[in-house]
Amino acid sequence: MGTWHEYLKTEGAPPEWPYPIKFGEETELEADVVVLGGGIAGCWAAISAAREGAKVVLMEKGDVRRSGAGGPGCDHWCNVPANPHSRVDPDEWAIEEMESLGDFSNGIGIEIQCREDYDTLLEMEQMGGKIRDTDDEYVGVEGRYDDTKFMFSPRYSVDGKLAPGEGWGGPGYNPPEKRNNTVIRIWGTTFKPILKKECRRRGVQILDRVMATSILNENGEQGARVVGATGINVRTGEFVIVKAPTVIISTAGAGHIWHMDTEHGGISTMYSRNQCGDGTVMAWRAGARVTMMERNMPNRFSGGLKHKWYTGGADASYENVPLVDAAGKVLPAPTQGWADGGVMFSPNAKVIADLRSGIRDGRYKLPFFGDFGAMKPEEAHATWDLMLCEESTTKVMVDTMEANGFDKNRDAVLNYTFIEMQPSLQYRDPAGGGGIMTDWDLMTNVEGLYAAGMSTFSPGDHSYAAATGRYAGRKAAALAKKLGQGKVCRGQIDAEKERVLAPTKRSGGIDWKELNFGLNRAMQYFAGEFKNEELLKLGLEEIGRIEQYAVPQLYALDPHKLMRSLEDLSIIEYAKIILNAMRERKCSSPKLGFERLDYPQADPAEEKSYLALHQVNGEIVFERIPIRYWGNMKEQYEAHNPDYAGVFKG
Repeated sequence: MGTWHEYLKTEGAPPEWPYPIKFGEETELEADVVVLGGGIAGCWAAISAAREGAKVVLMEKGDVRRSGAGGPGCDHWCNVPANPHSRVDPDEWAIEEMESLGDFSNGIGIEIQCREDYDTLLEMEQMGGKIRDTDDEYVGVEGRYDDTKFMFSPRYSVDGKLAPGEGWGGPGYNPPEKRNNTVIRIWGTTFKPILKKECRRRGVQILDRVMATSILNENGEQGARVVGATGINVRTGEFVIVKAPTVIISTAGAGHIWHMDTEHGGISTMYSRNQCGDGTVMAWRAGARVTMMERNMPNRFSGGLKHKWYTGGADASYENVPLVDAAGKVLPAPTQGWADGGVMFSPNAKVIADLRSGIRDGRYKLPFFGDFGAMKPEEAHATWDLMLCEESTTKVMVDTMEANGFDKNRDAVLNYTFIEMQPSLQYRDPAGGGGIMTDWDLMTNVEGLYAAGMSTFSPGDHSYAAATGRYAGRKAAALAKKLGQGKVCRGQIDAEKERVLAPTKRSGGIDWKELNFGLNRAMQYFAGEFKNEELLKLGLEEIGRIEQYAVPQLYALDPHKLMRSLEDLSIIEYAKIILNAMRERKCSSPKLGFERLDYPQADPAEEKSYLALHQVNGEIVFERIPIRYWGNMKEQYEAHNPDYAGVFKG
């Protein structure tokens, strides 16, 4: 298989579209629960709902076998304090985690993760996922227990607390008796194919290559209970209608709002290219509350290929790889973290500030390297052959480097921290915090509409997605039994079908890339590092012009390009939500990374509230909802889950 250029040189023309085109045709299905998005959260939601006896339909725009950010793999199962080697109480650990993440964290999701994460992991093992060193390949590695063969990260936490920066030194730095044992190393590349297989075994109707486009409300009224969802087959163009009394949104966050580089990845991130905020937008159009949409976080940019940020020991997957400078000088701990436009995700900001000043005054010589050769052989083996081969797409990096002579017991890996392109503008990270608000059932303010995984506000990692998806699935199944099917409005379906297929009715104009780039430029200009009322207002006006003049020219000649075009429309709507939230928050907020030139001071009252938005009859309603609105996490979890019995044994 060569490049596209080589194909055209050989064949002389692009291939014909290989699937039958069915624009305008419809397929109608019925279910108890419809899950939108087949990533980690979506698969777990579908399995959990089906296990409760619900008839489940799962829509996924890719192939469920490897779709989503967690599709390629995962190396850490985090926040699992209920495991037998844990030295912390799950409820106390949930509070510790919530507090460490700051005022705008998601206590509901964190409590669910801490209470049910271990059960979820054991269920994954029952399905066939590998979670232990059953082959004794890593005997002697720090954090491995011979009795259970679990492998714990030795660097994340100590003495009942999240580890301070000084505790991230190297193997053995945190003595075994002090480690909390709340993060398990796993073989995550085995998980996603097994989840798809389990969905099928449970009778879930999987709609691969079907992109969800809208949520249906009863009688077509925004904010009314949900009665189903619609989608489009991205290979045939067939329009899909699923009638169901409950819907679970398990898509990811937003991408490509400030920047897009389809040829080189550009945004250096593990997240899926398909991530465009469409789940949040669907919930928004249905009347659900969203929050933290004004939050700004620097994004990980690379000057070259996607995933380059993984190389060289600047990420959690590089378990305890020591960093050295170009002269071989060992850098101070911690050196795991991400350097992004001036911010490194690290528990010790003073160390990062010292590194930056040391580069300027000559104490540290660039570039930096991850010094695998300085590690104990067994530790290098665990990091290189387990962590990096199981996390996302870094196995490609491992295979490529080994094919070209890299020896983990001898060599060092170039670290791009501090040397690759760092933009001065602020860009939203796909996991930047904005998302859908829920109650303790993970249901939104719209009856029957649930959110899980990265579609929730202030989401967590892979295991957070798994635990919350599993939780939402059983909650939705229980409600579906009570509600029954509501009244679907054909007018709402017809309007959505017309919107979705509009680009296919044009043979020329503006393609999806051009539209996306135009929106990117508007956000860079008007919602970048510097923000004030005038800029934000101009941003909304510019997007209004894009909608008025560019969107009617958007065209798609095949179903794949139609999918990309519909993603553009979601990105546009998502950007409008961001700008409206930024205008409404008339203060700066260091906790949200949000700064306004015209309101430079933080407002103590605003810092104690989430800014929530939803629509009523198409008009935006703003609300202030107190932080920690979920109450006592242990008490509320137990009140909402009196019959939860843990891992399924059948």
